[in-house]
Amino acid sequence: MGKYVYLFSEGNSTMRELLGGKGANLAEMINLGLPVPDGFTVTTEACNKYYDDNKTISDEVLTQIFDALDKTEKKLGKKLGDMTNPLLVSVRSGARASMPGMMDTILNLGLNDQTAEVMAKLTSNPRFAYDSYRRFIQMFADVVMELPKSEFEIILGNIKQSKNVKLDTELTADDLKQVVLQFKAFYKSKLGVDFPQNPKEQLIEAVKAVFRSWDNPRAVYYRRINDIPSSWGTAVNVQSMVYGNMGDDSGTGVAFTRNPATGEKVLFGEYLMNAQGEDVVAGIRTPQPISHLNEQNKSVYEQFVKICNILENHYKDMQDMEFTIERGKLYMLQTRNGKRTAAASLKIAVDMLNEKLIDEKQAVERIEPRNLDALLHPTFDVNALKNATPIAVGLPASPGAACGRIALSAKRAAEMKKADSKAKIIIVRLETSPEDIEGMAVSQGVLTARGGMTSHAAVVARGMGTCCVAGCADLKIEHDADHFCIGDKKFVEGDIISLDGSTGKVYNGAIPTVDAQISGDFGVIMQLADKYRVLNVRTNADTPKDARVAVNFGAEGIGLTRTEHMFFAEDRIQAMREMIVADTLEGREKALDKLLKFQRADFEGIFRAMDGRPVTIRFLDPPLHEFLPQKEEDIQVIAKVMGITADKLHQIVDGLHEFNPMLGHRGCRLTITYPEIAKMQTRAVIEAAINVSREGIAVHPEIMIPLVGEVKELKYVKEFVDQTAQQVFTEQNTTIDYMVGTMIEIPRAALTSGEIAQVAQFFSFGTNDLTQMTYGFSRDDAGKFLPDYYDKKIFESDPFARVDQVGVGRLMKLSVTEGRETRPNLKTGICGEHGGDPSSVEFCHRIGLNYVSCSPFRVPIARLAAAQAAIKYPRK
Repeated sequence: MGKYVYLFSEGNSTMRELLGGKGANLAEMINLGLPVPDGFTVTTEACNKYYDDNKTISDEVLTQIFDALDKTEKKLGKKLGDMTNPLLVSVRSGARASMPGMMDTILNLGLNDQTAEVMAKLTSNPRFAYDSYRRFIQMFADVVMELPKSEFEIILGNIKQSKNVKLDTELTADDLKQVVLQFKAFYKSKLGVDFPQNPKEQLIEAVKAVFRSWDNPRAVYYRRINDIPSSWGTAVNVQSMVYGNMGDDSGTGVAFTRNPATGEKVLFGEYLMNAQGEDVVAGIRTPQPISHLNEQNKSVYEQFVKICNILENHYKDMQDMEFTIERGKLYMLQTRNGKRTAAASLKIAVDMLNEKLIDEKQAVERIEPRNLDALLHPTFDVNALKNATPIAVGLPASPGAACGRIALSAKRAAEMKKADSKAKIIIVRLETSPEDIEGMAVSQGVLTARGGMTSHAAVVARGMGTCCVAGCADLKIEHDADHFCIGDKKFVEGDIISLDGSTGKVYNGAIPTVDAQISGDFGVIMQLADKYRVLNVRTNADTPKDARVAVNFGAEGIGLTRTEHMFFAEDRIQAMREMIVADTLEGREKALDKLLKFQRADFEGIFRAMDGRPVTIRFLDPPLHEFLPQKEEDIQVIAKVMGITADKLHQIVDGLHEFNPMLGHRGCRLTITYPEIAKMQTRAVIEAAINVSREGIAVHPEIMIPLVGEVKELKYVKEFVDQTAQQVFTEQNTTIDYMVGTMIEIPRAALTSGEIAQVAQFFSFGTNDLTQMTYGFSRDDAGKFLPDYYDKKIFESDPFARVDQVGVGRLMKLSVTEGRETRPNLKTGICGEHGGDPSSVEFCHRIGLNYVSCSPFRVPIARLAAAQAAIKYPRK
């Protein structure tokens, strides 16, 4: 028989996986000799067993619960349901990872019609007894029976109104008896049964409800965004009640050992006298700051401060504590490492390092990498946000906050910016495409109705550091419409909206934003991260501006320059289109000559910005149809400019149409059909490298051939690259070192990496396409059905946001192993969006990659995640 239930006295802080964070910390506080109400923990294994047993608590677990209850009753001299000295308990969830507010709590369990009367006599305080009973009925009904809490608040509000009082504390014992009667009557009217009077039945139903709350929608969502597996389960803590609502010498509160917003070393918190825990957070009454307790009860305050110091020194981290004062006696109900803002986490880590409470590695491990996002982007003004209600919610595709006037096309966004250089613009589209790049570049935010976390809008916005909400299903918009609707409200160009790219929320009207602020503590932590990490961190950058931003954030090179983004600018799209419509080699080469000077200048700018750091340049990847007009009016205009008939242009556009362009004529396949493209791009890279090297700047170009699935493809293209490079060396009478490698983004490439490494000098994993092709999902359409996968427990997270280590990861690991068997010095990296995801960075460290590459604003996140990975999994 397994052990599924532990008394608090049997546990300690090392048993977190079994007892959950709350249970382990309660046990640890008892071991430290602190005043903690006694009780027991039903383990996370019991939770998993509950789900395995088809949502029932087995007899084995029931027996252990009642055995622990019996021992607790004997220790306390009280008994559940006893008519002389009844034991009352709280039932609380407690997963191994802190999930504040995500799961459910029940207080005052054990009260019924008889024990409420006994408690009234025992305490000589009938008001307290019936106040506790009405709270219990409401919580039990809400958590266990799923009756809306708001319905009970209405009943309570009506009684307060009839008694002409504003606060719960103004109701008398008789008033509260009336509340209890009405609550029970409402319960029976909705459920057809009386409120349960058997305390043991109440207890088991409450334990089941806490197990069920592990799977409630808010808990599932929280787990998904915080990378918490469903297999962890939650523990349940059954703890004897102490009461803050017994009168003016009783109270309850929540406090932090340091300020969780700023990190300042000062006790921070609130409390309420004559109240229970939920009153503090419910906002019905205004709590007092914790410092005020010193005036109200000096000895309790001094004891509390002493306990705070003991706990912070013991756990070596800021603590978030719940406490109750019962008739002047202090009890600790919980301690845990407190949630904090990104700025506070940096300050606390650096301060604790300086206080010699923690060492350098612990300081690095203290910061949640993804929280750094909040420091690098504008955020909404906290006070303004309090009164704002979102009108829609999409995917939080690129962090930050933005407020501006609506533009419904990239062209209009550019025009609005040209008319007013200070204009703040939000571009709203059904979905974005590469041709929207100019409009996105001048916008503060991007909102799309379609697309996922790795859609075009999301990827480009993250690269620019622009706020983006993608896949907003509430947004109803047609292609090229002059308006869109959210619910019943119609929005037109020029209307003002606000976006929160960190939460996916959309607001009507203007909400003020606050610029990002980076403190000196940020620099200290980044220096420490660089000291301990093994992985290099590069950036994905297509312009000198992006490259400079990334270097300022600590990038050590470029892992991906997408050359196609350079062709969409107004001054070069024409030449690109001339190349596509040309029906002779001579015509194509003439158009490519026009593009050469632009490409060369672009590369020179990037090489200068990177100042000696390696630069990986991906040759043309998207299908050619993306560069051509699709709308009739554009075809007419462009045909005239190009000196061909509209019919001829139509024929070309139709001829390039593909049923599945993502698997079509793109990447190296274009170069095999049109080698002249690779020749032009190679010439641009090598000439730019030579020009910049003559300025005294070291240049390390790495040419990356995309979408290779067969070694002969790479060999064919590499011959043109090498021939062209040699030709330029002869012309310029000089040479430079360069590398040629490939993206591993097709499963077949991963499976034949040993062969491909005979030709490729480096591999870069394009995990966006590798994930797409391994799963057979379209990354732009997966957002429509992935929510069903989450709801039905098929997936726990978006495979495009976090590397699938089981399938895609296995291909990556195999590719690295076989590639290095052929070429021991093979350089390997990752340039998909996963390069900025902390759990994916850890995986890349573990499989032995040399670097990760991510958008500029994610570089600090990757640096920190790489350091944490190296500390957790030291390389041999």
